[in-house]
Amino acid sequence: MKNINFFRLINKINSVAVSVLVISWLLTISSCASKTEISTEAAIIETSVTLSDAQSKNANLLTGNIEKKSLSSLLKVNGRIDVPPQNLVSVSVPMGGYLKHTKLMPGMHLSKGEVIAVMEDQQYIQLQQDYLTAMARLNFMTSEYQRQKELNQSKASSDKVFQQTEADYMTTKINAKSLAERLQLIGVNPDKLNENTISKSINIYSPIDGYVSKVNVNIGKYTQPSEELFELINPADIHLALTVFEKDLGKLYIGQKVFAYTNNNPDNRHECEIILIGKNLSNERSTEVHSHFEKYDKSLIPGMYMNAEIEIKSHDAYALPDAAIVRFENIQYIFIEDKNNSFTIQAVETGESENGYTEIRSGEKLVDKNIVVQGAYTLLMVMKNKAEE
Repeated sequence: MKNINFFRLINKINSVAVSVLVISWLLTISSCASKTEISTEAAIIETSVTLSDAQSKNANLLTGNIEKKSLSSLLKVNGRIDVPPQNLVSVSVPMGGYLKHTKLMPGMHLSKGEVIAVMEDQQYIQLQQDYLTAMARLNFMTSEYQRQKELNQSKASSDKVFQQTEADYMTTKINAKSLAERLQLIGVNPDKLNENTISKSINIYSPIDGYVSKVNVNIGKYTQPSEELFELINPADIHLALTVFEKDLGKLYIGQKVFAYTNNNPDNRHECEIILIGKNLSNERSTEVHSHFEKYDKSLIPGMYMNAEIEIKSHDAYALPDAAIVRFENIQYIFIEDKNNSFTIQAVETGESENGYTEIRSGEKLVDKNIVVQGAYTLLMVMKNKAEE
């Protein structure tokens, strides 16, 4: 009986030992796997690179120091060239008529007072006839009024006759004045009109210096008084209407400088100044900001789309040339020279960029460092190739 109990105890001890061995084995495997993983990960991450003499010669590296620069914060927006209402003119004929002659074509330049069209219609003849008839009657009524006034003063004529004559005189005078205004409305000078100058045609004159943007009629077409014949634009005061979102409106003010350029010619920058900031927001939470071109350029056409940069403010900051900064997996780096042909990579946080320089946050820590300002991407490629080997 004692022997049986002894053997049972031995079996329990063996089971516990086996379990301990299994657990120990599993922990050993896990530990090895972790070490292997850490070792592999460590092999991928490189912090420095050393070039051979031949590599250094071919890389054409150049080092320099971080500099203190005055950088402006820029807000990049876009918009289109617009024309204020006072510079956009629709030409029509108040009395309508047939278009007899015009030479206008879209894009053609015009001078103020230039004849841009000739219209004709029989109603022009009738209007001139009515005016000359009214003037003839006004001359007669003026004499009659003076005669009746003198007779009334001497009591040779009754008050009733004088009052009737006075009323007829005033009615004729008003009628003549009204017809004169209607003649001026269609471009006819009533002071130069007589029985020998009556014409079936009238001239339409350009009211501004500018150019033609639209031609809506053709020769022989009859136009109604409300119909637009031509659209003219005075480009001397064109605006740049920029779309600015709500979050950026607090950065803007009247008089702020804007530099605009087209996609086709980004190097040709046009200086503008903000003159109006919209007070209502669209569904996209944006508004229009109008700026005025400092110098008129004939190549700028209303409706043209443009990009723009708005100077927010200037500040002093430590900065490096753009070529000194490399990007890898959404992180920006620089290379610091340790000794000849040996360089250490360091992650940096960047700020504003202007005129080929980029702000480096906490740049004061790099003041005494020799930094690669040319050939940084070459070092990055060497480092990546080394990590992949």
